[in-house]
Amino acid sequence: MATVRTGKRRSAQGPGRGPLAGIKVLDLTRVVAGPYCTLMLADLGADVVKIEEPERGDELRWVTRYAGRGADDEDYFYALNRSKRSIGLNLKDAADRKLAQSLAVRADVLVENFAPGVADRLGMGWKALKRRNARLIYCAISGFGQTGPYSTRLALDPIVQAISGAMSVTGEADAAPMLIGAPLGDVGAGMFGACAIVAALHTVKSEGKGCFIDISMQGAMLAMLGPRMGEALQAGVAPSRHGNQNPMRVPANNYATRDGKYLCVMVQHDGHWRPFCDALQRPDWRDNPRYASMKLRLQRRAELDAQVAAHFLTRKAAYWSQRLGRLRVPYAPVNDYVGALADPQIAHRGIIRTLVHPRSGKIRVVGAPWTVSAPQSRPRPPPLLDQHRAQIVSEWLDAPRKR
Repeated sequence: MATVRTGKRRSAQGPGRGPLAGIKVLDLTRVVAGPYCTLMLADLGADVVKIEEPERGDELRWVTRYAGRGADDEDYFYALNRSKRSIGLNLKDAADRKLAQSLAVRADVLVENFAPGVADRLGMGWKALKRRNARLIYCAISGFGQTGPYSTRLALDPIVQAISGAMSVTGEADAAPMLIGAPLGDVGAGMFGACAIVAALHTVKSEGKGCFIDISMQGAMLAMLGPRMGEALQAGVAPSRHGNQNPMRVPANNYATRDGKYLCVMVQHDGHWRPFCDALQRPDWRDNPRYASMKLRLQRRAELDAQVAAHFLTRKAAYWSQRLGRLRVPYAPVNDYVGALADPQIAHRGIIRTLVHPRSGKIRVVGAPWTVSAPQSRPRPPPLLDQHRAQIVSEWLDAPRKR
């Protein structure tokens, strides 16, 4: 267990500035969906207190380490838990549970992502806590929601991607359905949870009464599919897989270049067709009446796409990028994660933040993606396990209650 730090330097570890400054969030979450929700609240300035199991903490503290990293570097945990404070409590222990309940009484928000029913059995459920804290906003994030035929089923991000239909539209047309290479079901549930919490805070301010928020990963993933659901909703037709192509636009694909790199290019509408042809120095395509409209190009998708793919192979990515960019054709390099982090626009906006962790030293995290002209909270390093016990008890329980 980490050494407990007893100082009260609120400017270094306590609540920061930002629109949620002064809001107390009790975080009973672990792994991805719940911690992403409370991460967004912390980025907005809330004081997020993370309750962890005393011996091992959040499961992400002890997942497999990345290559080249030390045995004590909790990189996956670091990605989701900056700007939070940690206290180690065993909710199955009567004394620790009583302390956790006391913190919940002082909290504005509680977030948990236990399986439905677990929080109730631990004495940390909504029904028990709302009697002691009528203004509490209680957000429960789970795979399938708190009720219904699937409520007791186990859910991980791939399971949610499968059942939501996301896999069915991912991958090549003649191949099997494919997993999206990021935990979007987890992240989406966290984002929707944070959005609902912020809205509920406004309601509490005006009406003085808390509420229960039930977020399901399945519902969140379905919501994020957005316009891809239009065909199924209105016509009852399941869209098929198209790989990197777009079913309503052509050219629209990832194209290999002479140096083995890929460019993602999309001719969004007919206004982009002429600049695209000029960028690729192909006036014969531009002036060909068979390609004069999107409708005509869609009818000749295979023919045209093969020509475009062959032409991109004649030059390097940098050459095509310069021409496409100058003529304002929608395009981007197909980056790997390392390349994405090094992108100059990301550097310009300061999204990658360097924090000094008490054990790992300098670490990099992907910060909040927004910029706001009003004062904002500065990100702080992820906590050591139980690092802030004395601070939390002093600031949340010893100070006079404000209501």
